[in-house]
Amino acid sequence: MFTGLVREFGKVESLQGSSLRILAEYKPNIGDSIAVNGACLTVVEVFDKGFVLELSEETQKNIALEIYKGFVHIEPAMRLSERLDGHIVQGHIDGIGVITKIVPHSVGTDFFIQVDSKVLALCVPKGSIAINGISLTINALLDSTLRLTLIPHTLQTTLFAQYKVGTRVNIETDCLARMVQHFLTQKESNTDSKPSWEAIDRILGSY
Repeated sequence: MFTGLVREFGKVESLQGSSLRILAEYKPNIGDSIAVNGACLTVVEVFDKGFVLELSEETQKNIALEIYKGFVHIEPAMRLSERLDGHIVQGHIDGIGVITKIVPHSVGTDFFIQVDSKVLALCVPKGSIAINGISLTINALLDSTLRLTLIPHTLQTTLFAQYKVGTRVNIETDCLARMVQHFLTQKESNTDSKPSWEAIDRILGSY
């Protein structure tokens, strides 16, 4: 689990096949989970100036691979003793969005991100969403677009200031919304296998 708060910027040294080599100050252990631009990856090697992560074929199919160059957002898995300042993020990418418009204001900047209908169905106005691993609030839902407003502090402490119209980004919707939708959209004819509301409550309570 993650919080959607970036720990530092890592620098991609190379991406070859399934191996992503990152230069960073953070020193993980082999086997640790680290979110890189929002995708949960496993550390398979540690060296003096950084670490190497493994990207499965499934992960490579579902992330915006072109953003794994230059600087990237890094967040190690959270500890249960830590404050949850963002929201619960799993590091499981639901889809890829495209920035279609950027509108600066006197305080804050609006980012409009086009997403497919499956992702949009899991989004709630004023709900949480993770974009490239950053915990943000959805200000508005349009026909096929999310509107997010980033305050100056977020622009200064993330890579969003470098993003342009046309940039593709990794999107993770709220995990609780995904679970509830899954339970509620099972076929009515399959009633024997549908979980009870008591079971749903226990699962949600575990988070």
